[in-house]
Amino acid sequence: MPPTTPYAGKFGSCAPYSNNNNHPQPHSPYRSGTAPKPAKENVYNGAYSVAENPYDIPQPHSSYRSSSVSSVTAKEHHYTGSCVVSENPYSPQPCSPRQHSTSCPGRAYRHTTSTSTSTATTTTSSSGSEHSCRNNTAAAKARLYGHGITASYGEMCYHDNSLVSASLEALIQHLVPTVDYYPDRSYVFTFLLSSRLFLHPYELMTRVCHLCVEQQRSGDALLDKIRFREVAPKLVQLLTEWTETFPYDFRDERMMRCLKDMTHHVARGDEYSWRAMQQMTQRLIKRLSALGQYEEAVAALNAVAAERPASLKSKQASGQRSDVLSVCDDPFVLAQQLTHIELDRLSFIGPEEFIQTFAMKDPLENHKGFFRKRKTSNLEAYVNWFNRLSYLVATEICMPVKKKHRARIIEFFIDVAQECFNIGNFNSLMAIITGMNMSPVARLKKTWSKVNTDKFEILEHQMDPSSNFSNYRTALRGATQRSETAHSSQEKIVIPFFSLLIKDIYFLNEGCASRLANGHINFEKLWELAKQVSEFLVWRQVICPFDRDRRILQYLVTTPVFSEDELHLASYESEGPENNMEKDSRRSLRSSLLHRENRS
Repeated sequence: MPPTTPYAGKFGSCAPYSNNNNHPQPHSPYRSGTAPKPAKENVYNGAYSVAENPYDIPQPHSSYRSSSVSSVTAKEHHYTGSCVVSENPYSPQPCSPRQHSTSCPGRAYRHTTSTSTSTATTTTSSSGSEHSCRNNTAAAKARLYGHGITASYGEMCYHDNSLVSASLEALIQHLVPTVDYYPDRSYVFTFLLSSRLFLHPYELMTRVCHLCVEQQRSGDALLDKIRFREVAPKLVQLLTEWTETFPYDFRDERMMRCLKDMTHHVARGDEYSWRAMQQMTQRLIKRLSALGQYEEAVAALNAVAAERPASLKSKQASGQRSDVLSVCDDPFVLAQQLTHIELDRLSFIGPEEFIQTFAMKDPLENHKGFFRKRKTSNLEAYVNWFNRLSYLVATEICMPVKKKHRARIIEFFIDVAQECFNIGNFNSLMAIITGMNMSPVARLKKTWSKVNTDKFEILEHQMDPSSNFSNYRTALRGATQRSETAHSSQEKIVIPFFSLLIKDIYFLNEGCASRLANGHINFEKLWELAKQVSEFLVWRQVICPFDRDRRILQYLVTTPVFSEDELHLASYESEGPENNMEKDSRRSLRSSLLHRENRS
């Protein structure tokens, strides 16, 4: 498996992290004297109202409960405890994520009916089970494996008390609560996250609900009702964790239909659990509604941003276009507004989208979904935001007519990038560096000669891709440690370089087999995937502490930017071609863009 986090290098080339709450606000060197001071507002201009802004809708909270359901008091305890939905499911555990305590061999037997025993049964090593981790025909036994102990229990294999592999049927059965058992939170999160690599969430939900109901059947209607009443709170707990951690699964109308059927079934056995199901469904619908509003708002903003800038036939006319310095001349304030956009968009990325980027093509993919949206649309929108910011930086630099003005904008964005680094906003930092390193910007030698590049070189060093981004990974680790011991909301901010995070998860998936030779699921791989995604959930839940500036936010998300061809032509207009190849390129670009304008 290729390494994903080779923490190396030194975190000392740039100023250390500090609390920017005391950041001085000196007179900006970029202020022209005539630029209006941006008005501080709390929403995007024209995109949201105070009451309708989907970004301002609070994240739902889940209620995690104990496994005891023997009395009314225990039932009340089930629904009164609460924690943040996006909280790292590993964090409450005193042990590491892979130390799966409630899944350990101590709970040797499951209460199953005769119809389900054959699919997922666990036995102790002394019972002489006819299943083994690596050979299902060998007797289950415990044995030394390196410095730890490996043991098989039915179709589930453990190493040092941590689940490492199992059959798919056993994993599904292990998710099903019973009267005296509820799966560990880390197991619930891990399996719900990665099970979509092997089966559709709808299929998983159908089987789990079916098993949960069938396990309580004894042939006696009265006894069945009593037993289901006892297990109902745990079933509601499982569905609550599912709907609040992976709400986007329920955009599939089949999932909503299954949830509705279970609500009716619960209503026949336990009124208290039925009310909890009703409340859970209401929270889910509210969350999905907020997601729909958000996606519509982003689509509207993108439509405005898609409008092409003025033609470059008249450089003087293009020079009259508003630039970033006329909107915001303070690098710290612009970095704050970029952080707002980053955290806003991060908050709507579902954890399952990371897995669905490389999951097998769903044969039912064309089935009408709850909102008929793609499964990774929010993740893709966030990646598109990174690209937009890079092109915005390049456009702002290439647009001005005067060399002096271009140099000022370069210096301004260098300072913005430094403030992003200090905040912990690595995604905006990398987008700015990418924009400034684009070919149309990099070739402006006369402009760069007027710029002091010392700070820019330090920032480039921090984001240097060599050694698998070792310098950046060290800086990210420093930001994470600061976040864990934060004394202010600002210190909690960690926004990773998102494309690299996706790449790490992708190569973790590609570098490890999902199934072992005996057909078992490689659960060690699933633990690692869940570990990386759960860290993202911690970063995602941070609320941006900075004041919103409507004018700046509107400019950043809607101002039209140049395409790659338009950037090259703007660069040639700013500083003429230096050789015949560039002359030919400019001539070709002019002809091509003129042809496009005539066609449009």
